[in-house]
Amino acid sequence: MHFRQFRIGYRTLKTAVGASIAMLIAMFLNLDYYSSAFILTALCIQPTKRKSIRAVYARILSTIIGVGFAYVFFEGIAYNPIVFGLIILLFIPSLVSLRLQDGFISSVVILLHLFDAKSLTWSLLWNETQLMAVGFGVALLVNIYMPDIEKDLKKYRLDLESLYSKIFHEIALYLRNGDSNWDGKEIVQATEVIAKGKALAYQDVENHLNRRENLHYLYFDMREQQFEIIERVLPKITALPVYISHSQLVGDFIEDLASNVHSGNTADRFISKLDEVKIEFSTMDLPKDHENFLAMASLYQFIEEMEEYLRIKRNFVGFKTKKKTASKE
Repeated sequence: MHFRQFRIGYRTLKTAVGASIAMLIAMFLNLDYYSSAFILTALCIQPTKRKSIRAVYARILSTIIGVGFAYVFFEGIAYNPIVFGLIILLFIPSLVSLRLQDGFISSVVILLHLFDAKSLTWSLLWNETQLMAVGFGVALLVNIYMPDIEKDLKKYRLDLESLYSKIFHEIALYLRNGDSNWDGKEIVQATEVIAKGKALAYQDVENHLNRRENLHYLYFDMREQQFEIIERVLPKITALPVYISHSQLVGDFIEDLASNVHSGNTADRFISKLDEVKIEFSTMDLPKDHENFLAMASLYQFIEEMEEYLRIKRNFVGFKTKKKTASKE
């Protein structure tokens, strides 16, 4: 029998420690229903700082609304399960309409305390306010520290550049030889790395409250746009009806590009080289038949697409690179 590896995640650890501390604080303050501080903290520990703040915001507002419903229905009608059900019946749509549905569970915790007390007093409200302050406060404090994901982001960047390099190498090989045994697995792998890198970069954005995006996110977004071009040009290359001398010229350029994929921004160099390829392309013999014409037209479309690929990279600010890689794409 196969068992998955047992692993305690960072967020799980924070939830266990933070919720326990919150309950201990509530006990120290002699608060009624002190164990609820555990639940309130656990509900607010989120994957990112920004999500944690939004969670606390939603729960505070939804609780205020819930107390309002409790005052109207419990004090106005009666403290019984049927009235509680009526409150929930109206409370949920109200939260949904205000986009505060994430705060429903924590609000119900407070409502249960009010229901159990059978009386809405100032001392009870003060107790509940302290419970929320402890629970939500500890959650925010625990979420101040987030693990450094810079190393993981860099790994995704390097993996993706390696995959792009391999893809271009295979394209160059096909242009030169007119055949290839490539299985295309790097295309699938690149799709996965882009998705994972972009998701992790977005998480990094969410952990920095003073900015909406960062260089890593822009990088993976740029590579995603480039990947769309790669997917478009592959059929143009594999569908060449015949091998023509122009293929060798374009293949040499792509091989050079394959050897120089990195995170910096020196795309202008390759745009200039591509302009040279265009000029040389135009001086070569004209097609002698229809198949040669189609092959030449496909190659020229490929060149145009690669120019757009490089322009996308040129618009990216780029990561700082060492001098020895300054000539790379």
